[in-house]
Amino acid sequence: MSVIDEYLSKLPGPQKSSLERIRKIVKITVPDAEEAISYRMPAYKYKKRPLIYLGAFKNHISIYPASGSILKVMGDKLEKFRTSKGTLRFTEEKPIPEAVIREMLLLRVDEITKK
Repeated sequence: MSVIDEYLSKLPGPQKSSLERIRKIVKITVPDAEEAISYRMPAYKYKKRPLIYLGAFKNHISIYPASGSILKVMGDKLEKFRTSKGTLRFTEEKPIPEAVIREMLLLRVDEITKK
């Protein structure tokens, strides 16, 4: 059992499903991403740098793309969701489209690769 499996095993069904969905998207989009727990949340690293963090909370799920600029660049695509500096929040009832998550990941990979 991985550290992320352990985290997911403690979540209620809908939250667990939401995070497993994102996990699959990460694995398909960035197959070299490494799973970890960071700040007590599921995290993915790419080339040893933070790629994305995920968090399950009572009333929402959060994605932290490890770069505030990504949320600014994707502004229009995220207007249906709650955002704040470096955080994107959504619910199981109103999930983030897969294409948006993929774009966010690829933008972050591009940032990491250019540095």
